[in-house]
Amino acid sequence: MARSPLTLAALATSAVAGLDVTAASRHGSGSGGDFEQAALVTRDGQHLLIRVPRSPSAETQASADLVALRALSTGIRGRLPFSAPTPLGDAPVGGMTAVVCDLLPGSPVGLEQVADADLAESIGRAVAAIHALPTSFVADAGLRIVRPLDALAAAVTIMEQAVATGLVPAALVVRWEKATEDATLWQFAPTVTHGAITGGTMLTDGQKVTGVVEWHALSVGDPARDLFWLLGAPSADGADALLDAYNAARGSTDRQLRKRALLYAELEIAEWLLHGTKQRSTEIVDDAVGMLHNLVDVVQHDATRRIDTNTSPVMTVAEVEDMLDRNGRN
Repeated sequence: MARSPLTLAALATSAVAGLDVTAASRHGSGSGGDFEQAALVTRDGQHLLIRVPRSPSAETQASADLVALRALSTGIRGRLPFSAPTPLGDAPVGGMTAVVCDLLPGSPVGLEQVADADLAESIGRAVAAIHALPTSFVADAGLRIVRPLDALAAAVTIMEQAVATGLVPAALVVRWEKATEDATLWQFAPTVTHGAITGGTMLTDGQKVTGVVEWHALSVGDPARDLFWLLGAPSADGADALLDAYNAARGSTDRQLRKRALLYAELEIAEWLLHGTKQRSTEIVDDAVGMLHNLVDVVQHDATRRIDTNTSPVMTVAEVEDMLDRNGRN
């Protein structure tokens, strides 16, 4: 049974000494989602958020988020053009950990909003600011360091596991293999990465990014990981404006950034397929397979979606079969 906002408010007072809550309301999903959440207002006018994980996996995420937020020192936060939550206290509850932090104002970003050039540019600058942070604070906090070979190995593992299901279209198999065999694609300088940027993690006020939440995947790694969701915007102009603003802010010389971001976006579908097979969910598997076939149609007709540096765009199924026949493969 879900805890009431008043119960969550009481938990908050045990997590933060001297907290005086005058109002509490449910925040986010009431019965679903990974967390029970309540928005709180204190007597001195502070707006806070309490979150209680609903499952062991959510508890792991919450713990990682807390470590990351504590690693964001005042000096590090001063380098960012937006706010990040500040943890105020935590308390054990039913085998989980309730965490209280400040509640950031702003609205989540929808991909369709990236069509707005001003907002796209603000997002690009916000992501660039994260990537410009010194990597030393991540290492000092004991967080993950992902080197280029590590990123490549992870991509290959996802690809091979998905291909092993026999459900990935042949054209995508060839496309992904060529990308993972292309050494030039994986020559990047690791940066600080947020690691979990989606519409729900970036908060905006009008056409400006005002806050970023969900820091549980903070690490040093491939900057393209923070761009793949954003470059999936339906507006090509918006995606271009975002990437242009990012490159201008970063002075980026990584010419393969966009290609790796596109590959990560495609492998997200492969991971959805693997999740479906693991859960034995026909619905999820069918959804993932449909998305993969739609992806084939998209990449075959869009030369801008090349994800390797050495080859032409993805081959059609007929072309793949012909190539395999010519090479004597079954």
